[in-house]
Amino acid sequence: MNETILLVGHGSRDAHGNDEIEAFAAQWRQRQPHWRIEVCFIEFADVLLDQGLDRAARHGGKVIVVPLVLNAAGHVKMEIPAHIAEARVRSPAAEFVYMKHLGAVEPIFQLLKRNLSQVMKSLDMPDPHTTGVILLGRGSSDKVANGEVAKLARWMFEETDHDLVDIAFTGITYPRVETSVQRHAKLGMTQIAILPYYLYTGTLIERIKRQVDALRVQYPQLRFGLANYFGFEEEVFALVEQRVRAARGEDVMPAAGMMECDGCKYRAVAEEHGHGHRHDHAAPHVAHDHAPHDHEHHTHAHGLPA
Repeated sequence: MNETILLVGHGSRDAHGNDEIEAFAAQWRQRQPHWRIEVCFIEFADVLLDQGLDRAARHGGKVIVVPLVLNAAGHVKMEIPAHIAEARVRSPAAEFVYMKHLGAVEPIFQLLKRNLSQVMKSLDMPDPHTTGVILLGRGSSDKVANGEVAKLARWMFEETDHDLVDIAFTGITYPRVETSVQRHAKLGMTQIAILPYYLYTGTLIERIKRQVDALRVQYPQLRFGLANYFGFEEEVFALVEQRVRAARGEDVMPAAGMMECDGCKYRAVAEEHGHGHRHDHAAPHVAHDHAPHDHEHHTHAHGLPA
């Protein structure tokens, strides 16, 4: 089988984050020694999308593009598909198949639950009824991407004994972690577990560590536990492998399906008229609602109702 798997990382200004994605790919190759796996990045790296797509296409055959990204915002919905469309023109002999991002799915939820369990152990197993939980995401101008964080927070509330599970974001949208901590303190929490919804390290992970250090000083009456980002957990490897099986037609589960924007007629019309950065679906039978990729737009969502 002539097939190349192109793993697409987000990319970070912190070289350690990009190194971790390269290390993930190296481990994945060890897990799947018969697969040809290559890596590129959306931004802040040496091998970006165009170069990565061209490298993968030089082998001919099928190129399975797998975004190593948690939420589907502008990069996943618009930027990667636009680069794939251009690669198809440059390399007509190759077949490009764009797969779904990782998403807010059960394996990722189980990973978050395990991280919460580890934080609770680090806090000497306090009462969950007085231990607040904050899921801390990157933040996006896309309401659907932010909603995936809220969905996981709701699942966490449903499946644990914690009375208060909130969301916060490190940028673009609100609430920020300081606001959520203030709310938890007012509602009588005595411990707070902060769970970063991040795959790998980077400048934002370092910012989160500094923020938590500052919060410990600001709220000396509270105990804070900070979980690690996801990294090289089994669930992440299993999800990207599921995406590859779906591209081959070996796995047709919805969680592993093709990216819903691949081949979308609404995006095709937008690109034809030069409006590739907006994706509004007005037809009632279409199942996705895409916000523009605008980093200056702010969506306010203060708190998550239980």
